Amino acid sequence: MKHKMSILFYTKGTKTSKDGLVPIYLRVTVDGTRVEFSTSKFIEISKWNSVANKMKGTSEESRLINSHLDILKNKVYDIEKFIIQHDLEYTATTFKNKFLGLEEENRMLIEIFENHNNQMKLLVGKEFAENTYKRYITSLSHTKEFLLYKYKKKDMPVSKIDLAFINDYDFYLRHKRNCNNNSTIKYIRNFGKIVKQCYANGWIEKDPFLNYRGKVKQNERTYLSQEEIQNLIDKEFKIARLSLVRDIFVFSCFTGLAYVDVKNLTKSHISYGIDGEKWIFTHRQKTENASNIPILPMTQMIIDKYQNHPECINKEKLLPVLSNQKMNAYLKEVADLCKIEKELTFHIARHTFATTVTLSNGVPIESVSKMLGHKDLRTTQHYAKVLDRKVSDDMKILKDKFNLGDSRIKNA
Repeated sequence: MKHKMSILFYTKGTKTSKDGLVPIYLRVTVDGTRVEFSTSKFIEISKWNSVANKMKGTSEESRLINSHLDILKNKVYDIEKFIIQHDLEYTATTFKNKFLGLEEENRMLIEIFENHNNQMKLLVGKEFAENTYKRYITSLSHTKEFLLYKYKKKDMPVSKIDLAFINDYDFYLRHKRNCNNNSTIKYIRNFGKIVKQCYANGWIEKDPFLNYRGKVKQNERTYLSQEEIQNLIDKEFKIARLSLVRDIFVFSCFTGLAYVDVKNLTKSHISYGIDGEKWIFTHRQKTENASNIPILPMTQMIIDKYQNHPECINKEKLLPVLSNQKMNAYLKEVADLCKIEKELTFHIARHTFATTVTLSNGVPIESVSKMLGHKDLRTTQHYAKVLDRKVSDDMKILKDKFNLGDSRIKNA
């Protein structure tokens, strides 16, 4: 990448000394960014040649000062040569630090990324979910592989990260790693968090993500219909573990809670709400947003069913929830036995609550958003978009009104 550097000597009339002399300054401009240095030399303003950027005449004073300015100019060119030869960051700040003899700490990308992940690991279960930590581990692995692929390096200074680097990384994830659009954007965002921290700490001069354009595409959310929910509820399982998994899944269908939030529930999370009825009062682990949900009859039936379960008694848990891996594995068996053709995962229960259980039954989207613990109503609106049946029902009411008007016209 080519860089533009210029040198200028000039006098500062605003800093005239008591003797009426003005100081001479050196200005170095790198790619439009200026840094200035005092030359520690003073002259009479009338003796300065602003066109030649040096002192006029051939006097002893003139020869000494101009010689000093030439030495400073050569120093700047030597610094430029050193920066290029050592593959350092070519910026005005680098010139300034080298000129003043200030040593810059070489902040390395992978080292910073690893330190971030080590700190995150210590906060798993407190501020971060286990899966969030695992995503950053995977993102770090992809970043290491990209550096080896593109630059043949195991690490590099964060100062080298620019928009071209990000776009190349984006292409690498799509082309070499065969990541789909959403996976690519999520890995780039994980990487972006590290880079933005470097920018916030002043380790890089500007945010390279400022002009990056990457957008997650909203996938159609899978959810169960009323008939499929009823099939789940009515099904009698001979295997206890499948019955348990079905019950926990249905519990989520009627509360909208994600797996980790169901697993974390204790009896203390149940209290009486503003209406005098039982509610679940909790906070989403993912966002820490409050998620307060009235307990529906089906929800209460499941709570009552497991209140004397050993795990619920010994660990004070509301429900005896299995590991997420086991839940999703057993849900596939549950789906087969209930003749549900959709690929059943635990998170589908949350989608089902938002669509089939609440929005389809006329619960206002603002109330649904609050129960789901969403930060933004736009997140909830993604569920509303898939409700073609709800749109059809709403439009039928409008259609009936028009039909009524047509009949009045005909009978007039």
